[in-house]
Amino acid sequence: MRLATTAIALSMVGAVGAACGGGSGIQDGDSSQNSSSAGNSSGNGNGSSSSSSNGSGGGDSGFGEGGGLDLGGNSSAGNSGSGASTGAGDACATKTSEAGFQQVYLAFAFDVSGSMGANDVEWRSKALKWDPVVAATKQFFLDPASEGFKASLTFFPGAGGRRQMCIRDTYTTPDVPMTVLPSPAFGEAIDAVTPPDDNSWRIGTPTAYVMQGTVDFIEAERQLNPGKYAIVLVTDGYPEQCGGGADSIDVVAESVNEARASDISTFVIGVDSPQVEGAPPSLANLHQLAEAGGTGEAFILDTGNAAATSAAFTAAIEEIRGAAVSCTIPIPPAPDGRTFDKQKVNVTYTSTTTSAPTGLGYDQSCATESAWRYDDPANPTAIVLCDGTCASVQAQFEVSLGVDFTCEDVIEVPL
Repeated sequence: MRLATTAIALSMVGAVGAACGGGSGIQDGDSSQNSSSAGNSSGNGNGSSSSSSNGSGGGDSGFGEGGGLDLGGNSSAGNSGSGASTGAGDACATKTSEAGFQQVYLAFAFDVSGSMGANDVEWRSKALKWDPVVAATKQFFLDPASEGFKASLTFFPGAGGRRQMCIRDTYTTPDVPMTVLPSPAFGEAIDAVTPPDDNSWRIGTPTAYVMQGTVDFIEAERQLNPGKYAIVLVTDGYPEQCGGGADSIDVVAESVNEARASDISTFVIGVDSPQVEGAPPSLANLHQLAEAGGTGEAFILDTGNAAATSAAFTAAIEEIRGAAVSCTIPIPPAPDGRTFDKQKVNVTYTSTTTSAPTGLGYDQSCATESAWRYDDPANPTAIVLCDGTCASVQAQFEVSLGVDFTCEDVIEVPL
């Protein structure tokens, strides 16, 4: 899924009441047509017409519900349709206000320990592990399809030996700060950290500490730059070399779960070792981290063939990128500075597989299919797609979402 395409397709259509002969004096199009382009389809109203349930969730927590792309939401208006005669001499002017997805930030934690390519034993082959994974990673950061994302990159273990690598503060400042993608800065940083010879690799896998430090970084970062944050952990091993509980996968899972509780999802890409004599056990333990992070299962890469490994990493990162499509759409200012009315809203959904817009139902509890809700029904600032709707959006190559601000109440929002 190409997220840039998805974001560009988003528009919001605002229709607000205006007196025909007074007030602003705006005349927009043919007043003989109805300005609510979505109409009152089965998806509108309070969502009660749908009998099946997709769960009670919704919003931006967990796999596939991360934030999305910020393309500079603004209220620059363009005439998009017609006014509607009310029979009482009033008209409903329709204008378009552009809106952007919520910004998504991906904080990469990247394993640079010796097991990724020290070449001292067969299963630590640089050609089979480090080289293909690095090639695919660099491509992601340079890929035009990543446009609109922001990302950071933190290597672990940190330089400075065991004293430094087993401290969370070592990882609160990433090696590449939050940077707009695409960018060559990440590839340059990877080249710089790649050991010049087989004897210069870093030793240890302080997974618990890099997760804790990365969460600390995100907590500070989003105070300045609100949005949806997620961690992408790339590693080839079990936690080790820090001693005590820090080498337990359960302790790492606790840190991941705490991050999720703070609305920070964790995606996991496991770089498995070639299945040769002496190789460590499979990385099935990493599924525990992905589950704790709200992203289902870890992506486990088979590293028996370099080309296949690179392709598998690319597929994994593409799926992660698709799962980060925004399910939260900030509400733009009403056209011409008019007052937004939360009960005069229709939401429609159009994709490459649909010939016409499909109405989505409003359901604040997200208990019905094809539904959306407000982030805060008392004082809404954003439209949030419920789980099933969000999954449908993420599965499409190109999607547009129409939000019609109608002239009459079409939904009932609970107080």
